[in-house]
Amino acid sequence: MDVILAVINAAIRFTVPITLGAMSGIVSERSGIVNIAIEGMILAGAFTSFITNILLSTPGVPEFLQLQPIRLGVAILAGAAVGAGLALLHALLSIRFKVDQIISGTVINILSAGVTGYLYIGNQNSLGTLPAVVNNPFTTDQGLLYYLGAVIFDKGLLTYLTFFLVPFLGFCLFRTTWGLRTRSVGENPRAADTLGVNVYRLQYTNLALSGILAGLAGAVLVLEGVSFERGMSAGRGFIALAVMIFGMWRPSRAFLGALLFGFASAMQNQLQFFNVQIPHQFIAMLPYILTLVVLAGFMGRARPPAHVGSAYEVE
Repeated sequence: MDVILAVINAAIRFTVPITLGAMSGIVSERSGIVNIAIEGMILAGAFTSFITNILLSTPGVPEFLQLQPIRLGVAILAGAAVGAGLALLHALLSIRFKVDQIISGTVINILSAGVTGYLYIGNQNSLGTLPAVVNNPFTTDQGLLYYLGAVIFDKGLLTYLTFFLVPFLGFCLFRTTWGLRTRSVGENPRAADTLGVNVYRLQYTNLALSGILAGLAGAVLVLEGVSFERGMSAGRGFIALAVMIFGMWRPSRAFLGALLFGFASAMQNQLQFFNVQIPHQFIAMLPYILTLVVLAGFMGRARPPAHVGSAYEVE
């Protein structure tokens, strides 16, 4: 049971940033903008949250800012703000200056990796992580309730926020005016424009939301996970895009894909702990091989928004 509990909790931990990255991609691509810069936004958000957490703990900072709830809250907001800033840079390049969206996203990924790698100073540790919102109330019970409580409780705020976000975003996309306009712009921006939708404003807004979600994914890595390391996003942004395609640009289905990747990553960790007689490099490849297999089965059936990746020109 302890091994099963470890696998489930690790799967949840790996799933959360991938889910936030996938939701970031859905918000952007449903409005017609390809966002492969999610990888760079996650990395920049992680670094910003990490360094903000450290700076607010240094002498000379007002004492109220050093209180753990305020310090970690500011760190989360800082990570989200940097993600939004990079997303707006991507929007400016791809919407205002009509730069190819793939090239724009690649530039942001390289920029993020370079700047964070240059500014990072090694041997720094996170000064506290997000505490559990609700501690397991069944710690005195060593039966089934204890294990259920360990799965449901003992999680940070961003984990619960992510699980709430999936149905909320699905509702907004398919049951609100904003969602209808977003989907119409992604499919046929000219038709949406003729009906009075401000295409550019909606795309800028959606890209800012996309950046916030990607920045939160980075904050999860350092505030509910481990200390910052260079390149610690480790391809999560691209995995999130693969999960988004697997989910056919629908939040609930993308979440299932993120769970699948999270479970594979958790199993990879456990196999390494058990000293399985397989080279560890092959075990580390397991989540990515699974992603390729899943995509190979679903890519032919996944239909992206019709106008995604094409710049809209007002006549």
